[in-house]
Amino acid sequence: MDHFERKVLEEGFSSIAGVDEAGRGALCGPVVAAAVIFPPGYRNPNIKDSKLLRPQVREFLHDRIHQDALAVGIGVIEAQVIDRINILQATLAAMKDAVLGLSQRPDFILVDGRNAIPLDFHQKVIVGGDRLSVSIAAASIVAKVSRDKIMEIYHHQFPQYNFLRNKGYGTEEHRHAIEVYGISKIHRKSFHLKAKAFSSPSELLPFP
Repeated sequence: MDHFERKVLEEGFSSIAGVDEAGRGALCGPVVAAAVIFPPGYRNPNIKDSKLLRPQVREFLHDRIHQDALAVGIGVIEAQVIDRINILQATLAAMKDAVLGLSQRPDFILVDGRNAIPLDFHQKVIVGGDRLSVSIAAASIVAKVSRDKIMEIYHHQFPQYNFLRNKGYGTEEHRHAIEVYGISKIHRKSFHLKAKAFSSPSELLPFP
């Protein structure tokens, strides 16, 4: 899991930030990104893609990452901005904010996905990076836990959608709640919020 970090270190860089997001495919709430810088040579075999971890394990590792990391940054872009600039641009904006929020400036960024962050930093995009890079995996955990906490707060404001369980994703329960109650102020209005369109994130297409 530290192959990319080691390779970048061998190229002469010393401060490497892994960046990932959570909530890109959700129907509501923010997209949250995190950036994590570990000490050179850092390893932790328990840190992996957040989607592969149980919630209790994610919580534990979230705290461990904050203890071990040299710096952690968070970026949050709310639904209203997602509607205005589209989900891709919102994701990149959250990633940019996460990097700029680091207390230590990185000299290289490893980014999960296919798109570079609009920043003047050396960087490498890695498809599936949360399963290939320890720093990206750590960022995926921090982003996921941070977003889940936000959705838990929203659950108390909008209990009819049960965000405590679905975290804003298009589960059958969430689809049914939208059919009954309509959409809330934190739903992404630029997405097709129709029940039959919620079966997978790839079907959540913004209006043209």
